[in-house]
Order: sequence, then structure tokens, then C-alpha cells
Amino acid sequence: MASPDKGYRRIRDDLERYHGIKANDKRVLRLCRKKGIKSTIKYSNNGCTRQAANPQFIAENVLNRDFTAEAPNQKWLTDVTEFKYYTGIEVHKIYLSAILDLFDRRIVSFVIRDTNNNSLVFDTFDAAIAENPGATPLCHSDRGFQYTNRIFHAKLEAAGMTQSMSRIAKCIDNGPMEGFWGILKRERYYGNRFTDRDSLVKMIEGYIKYYNTKRLQRKLGVLTPFEKHEQYLDGRKVLFF
Repeated sequence: MASPDKGYRRIRDDLERYHGIKANDKRVLRLCRKKGIKSTIKYSNNGCTRQAANPQFIAENVLNRDFTAEAPNQKWLTDVTEFKYYTGIEVHKIYLSAILDLFDRRIVSFVIRDTNNNSLVFDTFDAAIAENPGATPLCHSDRGFQYTNRIFHAKLEAAGMTQSMSRIAKCIDNGPMEGFWGILKRERYYGNRFTDRDSLVKMIEGYIKYYNTKRLQRKLGVLTPFEKHEQYLDGRKVLFF
């Protein structure tokens, strides 16, 4: 199976969308149980909102856990997470920085690097702006050192954006972003042992493409993030004609 992580609901949705096979949830659940098919389990998230040792700028929690948006590029969430790979007994890390749009839950931009530094986050932001010129969303993050850096704040101000930050030790303040990390790691990372950098990077890049373009979400009306995005743009075009 290409995606062994799928539970019965996602299998049912994929069967209808991609294979033209209609069935209700109960029937698919019954068949999954008969075949011993189960989705991957959720793992506890050990990460949480922390404050930089010497923050240069602290923003209020403007988002205030309002994870809804009426259009793309109204609210962006961002964060950094780490992955490990092994060469013999040596452990290596790579870092993924990403921006998620709260309207369609698409990954707006992402950058993978060997070092968790300011340029990792700054380049992720620059890529998002390049892909969405003129966008002025509320930008929410935790209080990590990159986000409390005055240069990052200046970048947001120059782009006409409002900065928002989670409270200390309140992971839920950035819940959907943390949720995406959990989905990615549960479906492709946990339970696997990567023994070289290239295969790990390829997995992450491939998963984000799959997530944006193929992974149906019931909260989006059984659409992918890109489909939800395009649906909104098509609706806007109709209004202008």
C-alpha cells in the first residue's frame, strides 16, 4: 500500500475520489477489520512553546487560538521541527521550517537545512512572500529565537504583516502547525529508520507535495489543501465576471 498510515475514513474518501468506488464508512471499517488494516497510532508530542534566552522582540498572542480564516493568506502559522538520520552509530539532524495557511491548511513554503538558525526561518518567510506577492496575513509562531529576532519582526513589518506569538508552554496556541508536524511524522517518519540524509529529505519533500495535492481532508470538505485553495480562487473569478 502506498500509504499504509490510512485509517478507514481516509480509505473510504480515497476510494470514492480516486477510484470511483462508493461505500459508507461502516462498510469500509468492517473490511479493514477483516483485513487487519489499521491507521498509524498517534505519538505524544514532546515539543512545546519555549521562549528564546534573549528575545529581542515579543509579540502578543493576537491569534488567540482562532484557527479559522475566511480566505487564503489571512492567517499563517509557522514553526521549526527536527528529524534524525543515522550513519552507523552516529546521529545526525536536519531541520524543517514551514508556513501553514489556516484557510486551506496548505503548506505555503518550507525549507530544509542541517542547521536550525535564523536563515532557515528567514528564507522560509521570503519563499512564502515570493509565492504570494502582496499577501499580508497575521503571522503566528512560538517564541523561538528566530521569531523573536528583531530582523524577523522587521521583515513582517516591511511586508505589512501583524506578528503574533504563542504564550510560553502553551502548545495549543499554535495547534494546527503542531498538528501538521504530528501528521507528517506519524504517517512517514515514526517507525522508520533513515540511514542517509538524501532519503530523509526526499521523504519530507515528497510528503509535503502529497499532503498539499493528494491527501484529502474532511475538514476541508473532502478536498486537498490545493483544491480548497483553487476552489476559493475560482469562486473569486466568478464574482468578478
